[in-house]
Amino acid sequence: MSATRAPAPPTRSAAANRLRAGRPVPTLLRHLAVAAGAGLLVLAISYQLDSFRNFQLATVAAYLCATAGLTILTGLCGQLSLGHGALMATGAYTLALCQNAFADRGVTAGGVLVLSLGAAVLATVAVGALVGVAAARLRGPYLAGLTLAVAVVVPALTVTFDGVFNGEQGLAVPMAPAPASLGVYFPYERWQLWVVTVATLLCLVVLANLVRSRYGRAFRAVRDDEVAARLAGIHVARTQVIAFVVSAASAGLGGALLAVLAQSVSPGAFGLTLSLFLLMAVVIGGLGRLAGAVWGAVLLVALPDLTHTVTDLFTLSPAAAQRLEGNLPLAIFGCTLIVVMIAAPGGVQGLVSRLAGALPARWRRHRP
Repeated sequence: MSATRAPAPPTRSAAANRLRAGRPVPTLLRHLAVAAGAGLLVLAISYQLDSFRNFQLATVAAYLCATAGLTILTGLCGQLSLGHGALMATGAYTLALCQNAFADRGVTAGGVLVLSLGAAVLATVAVGALVGVAAARLRGPYLAGLTLAVAVVVPALTVTFDGVFNGEQGLAVPMAPAPASLGVYFPYERWQLWVVTVATLLCLVVLANLVRSRYGRAFRAVRDDEVAARLAGIHVARTQVIAFVVSAASAGLGGALLAVLAQSVSPGAFGLTLSLFLLMAVVIGGLGRLAGAVWGAVLLVALPDLTHTVTDLFTLSPAAAQRLEGNLPLAIFGCTLIVVMIAAPGGVQGLVSRLAGALPARWRRHRP
């Protein structure tokens, strides 16, 4: 009886190819691909917008760093913070001091901006670690009171030490011009948008990977039930400190990018109102979702334009118009928050997700 010949085993390369074909795309590569696509989209849009709209889009990107960091802290880890405006001020003032120190030494190359941004993030990480250690011991209104005190104290320090921070007038932020290779008439606002977009996308990639990692799972466990998380072997206090440090670093980067755009920094730009706006923005956008932070950042930039539009509809005296512009944004934010919480408890992103899931199901149900 003749023996049948066994089929030859597959080569290593064929087996590896099949294994590679069935293996899911790593999270980092997927996030990098999304970030690259978003960067190309912003690059294309920047050529279609005028200078003012480029500046507004860059401001959205800067605020997005802060709202994304606050989403990690409040939405994923469950810690309330009313002091993120002060953390943004820390990053902005650190960048201004570094840029002025480089300018005094005659160093104006564009590469120093990267060093200044790094110093701003490190300084905010240090402040965030100090506040986070104290915040890990507090709950509820005590935690809100601590972060509220930070929001009040940090801008006050810039006025108290006016020899360093120049008081209410603030500091100028010297910036290098756009690279000469882009042309003499290249809009500087477009170059600012490119720089801020790159920094923001890198920040979002880091945060998105953190959310998908074991740290993100620990954040959600602590948010849902601290006792159960502790019984599962999670160090609750250390997890909360890590969340606060990550959120502070993102806020510091956002504040530094705002200083890059405005080319100046003053305590009036980082008051308590900004901290309240940031918190309401992430709630309206959708807590616990980084995509919701995008909606919140857009709202933070669109609100001043809406305020000016509403004010122009009425014939008011200059004093009345100034009071209206000062109080109207907070009123609009509050009304929007009430409407969103009633109509869409999951925020704008939660509503978008539900619609995106319902429309294909309805289309399949009505398809002949």
